[in-house]
Amino acid sequence: MKEIKTQQEFDEAILSAKPVVAKFYVDWCPDCQQVETFMPAVEEAYKEKTEMIAVNRDHFAELLEKLDVFGIPSFIAFQEGKELGRFVSKLGKSREEVEEFLDQICTK
Repeated sequence: MKEIKTQQEFDEAILSAKPVVAKFYVDWCPDCQQVETFMPAVEEAYKEKTEMIAVNRDHFAELLEKLDVFGIPSFIAFQEGKELGRFVSKLGKSREEVEEFLDQICTK
């Protein structure tokens, strides 16, 4: 999963014609750490259908505020600069829930 380092990288990534799923996280979050136990396998399973990027909330507070993301980890899908959908809540996420969200995004 590509780690986004600048606002410009994020802006360019979400312009893709292929759906791009941004995972918003922080290093100190136990739910984010739990998601990381299965995300490499999920990313591999969906690599033909979507690109995945990682955005550290601590480095992009203004972006998360603009996108109305308050719970982490959160996932927002973009395509050609437009939001396709989001999986945002203050609760932890299971592999099944993340895959269900990706399935919805990849069929749009």
